[in-house]
Amino acid sequence: MKTFIQKVLTDADYQPARLLTILRALQAEYQHIPIDAIDILADALNIPRTQIIAVVEFYSFLHLTPQGRYDILISDSITDRMQGKENLLGYLSSALKVKAGQVRDDGLVSLNNTSCTGMCDQGPAGLVNGHALTKLDRPRIDEIAALVEQQKPLGEWPPHLFAVDDNIYKAGLLLNGPIENGAAIQATYTRGINNTLEELDRAGLRGRGGAGFKTAMKWRFCAEEPSEQHFVVCNADEGEPGTFKDRVLLNSHAEQVFEGMTIAAAIIGANQGFLYLRGEYLHIFDKLQAILQQRRNAGLLGANILGQGLDFDIEIRLGAGAYICGEESALIESMEGKPGIPRNRPPYPVTSGYLNQPTVVNNVETFLAVAKIAIEGGDWFASFGTEKSAGSKILSICGDCSRPGIYEYPFGVSIEQILADCGASNVLGIQVGGPSGTFISNQEFNRQLAFEDLATGGSFIIFNNSRNILEIVQNFTHFFAHESCGFCTPCRVGTALLKKQLDKIIEGHGSAGDVVELESLCQLVKSNSHCGLGQTAANPILSTLQRYPDVYEKQLKSISYEPGFDLDGSLEIARRMAHRDDAAAHLSQVED
Repeated sequence: MKTFIQKVLTDADYQPARLLTILRALQAEYQHIPIDAIDILADALNIPRTQIIAVVEFYSFLHLTPQGRYDILISDSITDRMQGKENLLGYLSSALKVKAGQVRDDGLVSLNNTSCTGMCDQGPAGLVNGHALTKLDRPRIDEIAALVEQQKPLGEWPPHLFAVDDNIYKAGLLLNGPIENGAAIQATYTRGINNTLEELDRAGLRGRGGAGFKTAMKWRFCAEEPSEQHFVVCNADEGEPGTFKDRVLLNSHAEQVFEGMTIAAAIIGANQGFLYLRGEYLHIFDKLQAILQQRRNAGLLGANILGQGLDFDIEIRLGAGAYICGEESALIESMEGKPGIPRNRPPYPVTSGYLNQPTVVNNVETFLAVAKIAIEGGDWFASFGTEKSAGSKILSICGDCSRPGIYEYPFGVSIEQILADCGASNVLGIQVGGPSGTFISNQEFNRQLAFEDLATGGSFIIFNNSRNILEIVQNFTHFFAHESCGFCTPCRVGTALLKKQLDKIIEGHGSAGDVVELESLCQLVKSNSHCGLGQTAANPILSTLQRYPDVYEKQLKSISYEPGFDLDGSLEIARRMAHRDDAAAHLSQVED
């Protein structure tokens, strides 16, 4: 063990900031993080044992107790459930002779659920020792079980079990016509660094991760910060169920993404960049490492890029199963070898980010767009879209449609058009922007995809009329309760109470007063949580309660009401009668 750890530490250059990378290596080697290893790491990195244990306990892919030599996780995302995931999990459990959540007695295999693997367009999906398994069905499960029992190394498993498709069905101004390697960097220097920043401003490019902050403004703020070090970070931790576009962009357009990061480095004066890659995307890690090396060999990364005096390189940091790390400050904490707990803001990353230095954090799609704008110009990009939403948006579309996959549209496209293109019919509603976004009903398909109407990070989950609204909301609510980082009381306790209260109503034990309390809890969690996870965790309940009050009403236990009872009316009466601080008092009692 000491010899192995010594090698891992040497590869990590003994940097405490690379603690997550080190722990991932230990997990892969020993199927857990041995206590003896923690002692060795604490001494070698000069950090407290408690910090290491806190990191291990925070990330779902790390364990203090041994997992199976074949550690199998099955995605519990709503789209996997829609494709029969529960039955398949039971079948797999029987085939492997191990219950979900357990390690088999011989230590050969462990089986468990995981929130989402980013394979929503080709589920049911899972992971084995971190590597993606797609399109699971009974024949594939039989095959997997046989390989496990034969103790076949993963390298000898049939490639079709690990096949991950891009499924690009509609390409637009960014996905059509890939750029030549180095062309965007050369165009940036030919035009001039400051002029290129002006082009990005003229383009009206806004962050494609969901918040929509103006890219040029963010980069200008960062560039103006006096510091010897600046950093560029590409956020590829798309943990939102239903979102998988960044996986496709990195698999097929990584060169252009890295080109955009290099342009950012030239503008803000950075020498180091990072790609924070979602842990579930381990299957593209080696490919991305090879592309980075090719760029170094071609003079597009490293010292004096293209002879222009820019020194810049990119390092990949893998996550380890924590949805919260998609929040930029939590991502930075994770990159520094800590639990991914969101920071208090201000200060913002542009002034105090990675290692407390000025840092630009942008989404994969944003950097992809930057490279194309550097070549084509700001006016070209701004000529597409709407007045307030320039350019295009790349969407991950999944659920009840005949062609789930990647679609690119200019902003302003109608939802009706998108549904027609992906082959969706008899649609009940759409979850736009993942569970943290908005559920729209089939009365709203004339709305537009745009920041001024339906803004989204890029996820569309489509549900037809055979689906149960409350089952969808229940899955999302359980997801948020599971993924809360636990830092603040409103989210840690509030999401658990939302889960409990919603389950009570769905199971038929709720009254109109319970719906009132549910809504009160939603508002409390939404208004008082520390970060975006808690602030949006109630969205699935609030958006469906607004659109489908009758669905909730049908779940209420049978009580004798006055003639003319309706849920909206009873809610209003209950609001007038109930003390609105009951939910806060409940939270306080639970916390005590």
